[in-house]
Amino acid sequence: MSKRPPRRQREAFRPLTRPQLQSLVARHGTPLLVIDCSAIRHQYRALSAALPGVELYYALKPLPHPDVVATLRDLGSGFDVATAGEIALVRAQGVAPGRCIHTHPIKSDGEIRAALRYGVRRFVADNPDEIRKFAPHRRRAELLLRVSFRNPAAVVDLSRKFGCEPGAVPHLLELARGLGVRVRGFSFHVGSQVADPAKYVEAIDACRELIRAARREQLADLDLLDIGGGFPVSYGERVTPIGTFCRPIRRELATLPPGVRVIAEPGRFIAGPAGTAVASVIGRAQREGRWWYYLDDGLYGSYSGQLFDHARYPIDALGVRGPRHPSVLAGPTCDSIDVIREDIPLPGLSLGDFVVGRTMGAYTAAHATDFNFIPRARIVAVNRRPGRQHAD
Repeated sequence: MSKRPPRRQREAFRPLTRPQLQSLVARHGTPLLVIDCSAIRHQYRALSAALPGVELYYALKPLPHPDVVATLRDLGSGFDVATAGEIALVRAQGVAPGRCIHTHPIKSDGEIRAALRYGVRRFVADNPDEIRKFAPHRRRAELLLRVSFRNPAAVVDLSRKFGCEPGAVPHLLELARGLGVRVRGFSFHVGSQVADPAKYVEAIDACRELIRAARREQLADLDLLDIGGGFPVSYGERVTPIGTFCRPIRRELATLPPGVRVIAEPGRFIAGPAGTAVASVIGRAQREGRWWYYLDDGLYGSYSGQLFDHARYPIDALGVRGPRHPSVLAGPTCDSIDVIREDIPLPGLSLGDFVVGRTMGAYTAAHATDFNFIPRARIVAVNRRPGRQHAD
C-alpha cells in the first residue's frame, strides 16, 4: 500500500511565497488556512522512503479534510479512523473500507457497528471489557491489542490514556481465544513529536518477544504490528531528518519474526508542514510600552494547537519591513486568554497588514471553535493535482 512512486511522479515541495499568499488572500479574505497538497505528497513519500515495506495509514485526527484524504487516497495510503464521523469522511472520498483500520481503543457498540456496516474489519482493543464487545461480531472483526510504552519525553505521552501493560497480553490473548475473537497482532504509540527513536526500538523489541511467545504458546498466530505515529516535524527548531530518525527503527523491524506485516499511523508528520495560516491585523494598541496587535484569528481558532497540542508555530509579518520590537499578538475574542504570543519581535504593523503562521496543518483547524460566534478560518487547498502549481 505504501509504495514509492515512480521517480517521474515526484514533485518538489516549496513553501508558499508571499505573492502566492497575497493572491489567495485577495480571493478568499482572512482568516485563511491554506493546505498545500504538494506538501502532503512530499511528506508521505519521505516517510515511505524512510520506512520501506511499512504500510502507511494516515491518522485523520490532526487534519480531517477532504482534499487531504483525496490526495493520500491517490497515493495509495491507508487511513486510520477513530470515529463514525471520520469514517463518513473517507467514505465520501471513495476510500475502500479495506484500506481503513479503526484504532480507537475504547468504542461504543454503536461505533463498532457503524464501522462494520461500512466494511471496516480491523479494530484495536486494550482491555478485557473491550475485547468482550467484539464477541457478537467475531465473524466479521479482528483485533490488534494495543500495548502501553510510557514516554514522558514525548510532547504528548499517548500511552498514558490507552494501552495494556506487556504483562497483561497473555491473559488478553487467552480471553479473546475463549470468546472466538481473532487477534492479529499488536499496536503501540510512543507519543507525539518524539525526538528520539529509542522508544520505538524498545517497543518493537518488546512486541517481537510477545509475538514469539504467543506463537510458542499457541495463543494466537500473530502476523501484524502497528508502530503508530509520532514522527517529528520542525516548528522552526532543528529536528533529525526523517531518514536518519527511522534508521534504528528499520534495523529493529528487520528482527521481527517471518511473515509479520508492519503498518504505521502518521498524522502530524503528513499534515503539519502542509498548513499556512494568514490573519489580518484588525486592531492595535500600545500597552505598557509594547504594541498589541489584534488579529482575526487566535487561540480559539487556528492557533488552538498552542493550547491543545503544546505547539509553538513559526510566525512572522507578511511583507512588512522595518526595525523589530517586542510585540504581542492577540486573537479576536473577548477572552483575555486569547493571546497568541506575548513577546514576539515584529516590525511596526498597521491595520490590514497580514501575519503568517507556518507548519499549521496539524491540530489547528481540527479543534478550532466558534467561540464568541467568530467564524473559523476558511480552509483552501492548493496543488491538489501534481503539476498544477498553486491552483486552488
